[in-house]
Amino acid sequence: MIESPLTALVAAELAEPADPRVSRLAEAIAQRHGAASLAMLFYGSCLRADQLDGLMLDFYLIVGDYRSAYGAAGLALANRLLPPNVFPFEADGLAAKYAMLSQQDFARLASSRTRNVAVWARFAQPSRLVWCATDRARRDVVQAVAGAAPALLAAARPMVPDALDSLDLWSRAFALTYGAELRAERGGRAASVVAFDPDRYRRFTAPALAAAGETAEIDDEGVVRFARTLSTGERRRGERVWRRRRLEGKALTLARLAKASATFAGGIDYLAWKINRHAGTAIAIRPWQRRWPLIGAISLLPRLWRKGAVR
Repeated sequence: MIESPLTALVAAELAEPADPRVSRLAEAIAQRHGAASLAMLFYGSCLRADQLDGLMLDFYLIVGDYRSAYGAAGLALANRLLPPNVFPFEADGLAAKYAMLSQQDFARLASSRTRNVAVWARFAQPSRLVWCATDRARRDVVQAVAGAAPALLAAARPMVPDALDSLDLWSRAFALTYGAELRAERGGRAASVVAFDPDRYRRFTAPALAAAGETAEIDDEGVVRFARTLSTGERRRGERVWRRRRLEGKALTLARLAKASATFAGGIDYLAWKINRHAGTAIAIRPWQRRWPLIGAISLLPRLWRKGAVR
């Protein structure tokens, strides 16, 4: 099989080394689910951090099938109906949470085959393949991750001008995805993600657009000029799709929060920590909210929304 320019970039990025403690933690999580484990992906803000102590590391565990991974029908059914399930994990002095997806679900959710942004928005950003069971699993993960950036840019196309700076293209695209989830992020979060490694996004622009089926020229100044001017009707259809994404995305976030109250021990404390870290708030969790974490988490939302801590 001929490797595309985008797949080559993704493969090289996934293969970049991570902190050895991260790799050990990933392997320990994989061992927790035995032979069902295929690959561990490390992603998110901790990937950009120099100091990991005191942070919550983010992983995706890719498995062959849910029933084998759990040995329990209930958890497998929950993961299949409302993917992913999310679990906490601690080892080697590090704290982490990991989301579990089957290889089939990961490939679908990292692509344009779904309106939901949760997976393709995250893996259009840098990630590391920190543990893998087989060469076949590695190839499958590379192919799946290579679908994320084209999905992001194709979805964003109706919402951006026909000519704009390449970094602005990525920033606007990520900003759209942040608006399609309940996120505890400051307003400039999308731009800061791109600004952390602008050269990476410049390298990815042309091959990601080509993989998305978008014909464009990129000049020496990094300005993207799309070959086809979109009509008013196409832009209006794009706006309708994004309105639907926002409604569905926020509803899915609440549904996953409800599910996590049953699977993620200490989830409400993690939620408060994440909001405080990203939104600059000072939320304190009361004992009754720990006793009934779902009700407690939902009770926070109106106040957080008014303060702009979640959007």
